[in-house]
Amino acid sequence: MKTLLATALFAAAASALAGCAGSDKARAAREANPAPCPNILILKDASRFIEFDGEESVENIAYSGEMVDVASTCRYYADEPIEAGITIDLAFGRGPKGGEDEKRFTYFVAVTRKDTEVIAKKEFQVPVKFGDGESIKVEQIDIDEVVIPRASETVSGLNFEIIVGFSVTPEQAIFNRSGKSLKFPELQ
Repeated sequence: MKTLLATALFAAAASALAGCAGSDKARAAREANPAPCPNILILKDASRFIEFDGEESVENIAYSGEMVDVASTCRYYADEPIEAGITIDLAFGRGPKGGEDEKRFTYFVAVTRKDTEVIAKKEFQVPVKFGDGESIKVEQIDIDEVVIPRASETVSGLNFEIIVGFSVTPEQAIFNRSGKSLKFPELQ
């Protein structure tokens, strides 16, 4: 099996995300009154996925995805809930076995009490259209309404975490933990 570093697959594509715009008005409102925001992170075991059609080899890759970056802003005052927004930069690949030009990929956003339990989790889908002969697509997703309740005004945003990741199968999570990665030959 060919095992190569996949990070380069999406590094060039990620730079194309810089020009994408989201909900600037909502982001500006949150940034006008910043407070200590919850930490935001990409769950390592769900940070990427590779869908195979057959054995784990480059020739059998159907689709892949990687969470390239994530950022957040937030706003709250007195005993009001935390109103957070997040921006997720994603990169997707279509491999030799990827027969569909359009595919929906599922990712999640979860809010947790820091280092303890999940308070809320929601799955989202992002539709991706690959053009004729196109093997890489980049997307930027803005989610402007993540509301985190607080027991009192003394509870800081630092008591919470926002975690994002792809909704992966158990096999994909095991593949991610293994440290294996594959790269399409034409992208080397």
